[in-house]
Amino acid sequence: MSEAMDSVLFYLSKAFCSPLAVFVQIQGCVICLTLAFGWACAAYVRNREIRRIKDSMRAGNSLAFLCQDINELEHSYQANLPRVSVVMPLKGFGEHNLHNWRSQVISLYGGPLEFLFVVESTEDPAYHAVSRLISDIKDNIDARVVVAGLSTTCSQKIHNQLIGVEQMHKDSKYVLFLDDDIRLHPGSIGALTAEMEKNPEIFIQTGYPLDLPSGSLGSYCIYEYHMPCSMGFATGGKTFFLWGGCMMMHADDFRYDRCGVVSGLRDGGYSDDMTLAAVAGAHKKLITSPPVAVFPHPLSSDLSFSRYWNYLRKQTFVLESYMFKVNWIMNRALFSSHCYLSWGFVMPYLMALTHVAAALRIYMQGYAREETTFVSNGLLLVSCLAACTFIELFSMWNLTRIEVQLCNILSPEAPRLSLATYNWVLVFIAMLVDNFLYPISAFRSHFSQSINWSGVRYSLKDGKINKIERSKDKGPKYTDLAWKHLYGKKAAPPKPSFLDGLLRSLEQWQQPKKYDV
Repeated sequence: MSEAMDSVLFYLSKAFCSPLAVFVQIQGCVICLTLAFGWACAAYVRNREIRRIKDSMRAGNSLAFLCQDINELEHSYQANLPRVSVVMPLKGFGEHNLHNWRSQVISLYGGPLEFLFVVESTEDPAYHAVSRLISDIKDNIDARVVVAGLSTTCSQKIHNQLIGVEQMHKDSKYVLFLDDDIRLHPGSIGALTAEMEKNPEIFIQTGYPLDLPSGSLGSYCIYEYHMPCSMGFATGGKTFFLWGGCMMMHADDFRYDRCGVVSGLRDGGYSDDMTLAAVAGAHKKLITSPPVAVFPHPLSSDLSFSRYWNYLRKQTFVLESYMFKVNWIMNRALFSSHCYLSWGFVMPYLMALTHVAAALRIYMQGYAREETTFVSNGLLLVSCLAACTFIELFSMWNLTRIEVQLCNILSPEAPRLSLATYNWVLVFIAMLVDNFLYPISAFRSHFSQSINWSGVRYSLKDGKINKIERSKDKGPKYTDLAWKHLYGKKAAPPKPSFLDGLLRSLEQWQQPKKYDV
């Protein structure tokens, strides 16, 4: 039996030295180096902003984390700042929500500012929680809760956003859409508004989250899933990417349905950011992402692997929605390339594992050197892949380090974030797991054409929502990332599966200390 296994192992190792297999392994190295280069460019942009803030502080502007020019803090300047309405669609209530909401409403923006927390109904746990928060600080901010009711033609999030826009102040110049699971910096609203004032041609301003993994494999998979996209938001200016967790737009674009933003969202819209990005592309509108628009995104302290899978399903399902034919073509191209590159990233590691196993068997069994010359070629490929992987992980570490440092500078009053809590063994494992599962999730989304999002099942036809089904009994009782209660009564967490038990054992290995925030 041992000789038969050795024969199979040697056969595979030799086969993995064929020209096609060598191409696949070299391709894996190229993918690693391409990601490393992208993260290095993103790190340069973020680090440049850190240097600018520090230089300004050394020059005497101790409030450089709020604004570049300290003269902008004069009353005469602040009195002329435009009115901003912040619309936050809420769903459920979890462990980080109160801290996130406080960071959003306690802003140091000097102009008129209102906050609209939009819920589906008064039965939503978020309704009572945010009502108490507003009651506690009502003398300091202009905030209120808006009950939107149930959506019938679009996703519930988009419905809440549109109702919030309808309720915003008539004099608001800008509207800022925020997700409730990110933490704003004190100067974030001011920085976004300043950019809009400088360049009226900006259609949408956006940002991106810095995931704070909780220690579980699922949380690291989400961190790894977001990291490749982060380089598209760290441009310091123009970008083609859009993240629905932070979008500032001109309020009049919604009042007058310019470029069809309202009708595009309302009539079958599933994803707010994909829909608005499609509108921007169709009308040649400008999307920008300022270098300070990176926001801490704490993940649930018990984010299981099954919840990560549900999140991944919702992300891949986005590619099934579209507004125009060109969006469908782009989504198909993104679908194909992402699936190819994901498995193209994983396959070299499976081949490398075979090469290493073969080399170990040769060493242990003492095979003649002339019989196993192919193994040295395999080990050479393994060495190249290992070096490229190290460069990739180092570049990811460096970008994360710089973004952590930038967040600490932009929020000097907040608990310090630390890179020491990141487990880089789990980061590497998450890279393999996430890239292996992405094509599976993408194909499932393509053939199902329906998704369960926070207890609501949406079905698509021709890229738009055509059917909405609600059932508290059949849907999840919690959200995926923040583990928020979706309904009034707290339900018991689902029983873990056998796979969850195995993965939990893996997650506890070298598990870092959790965030103390």
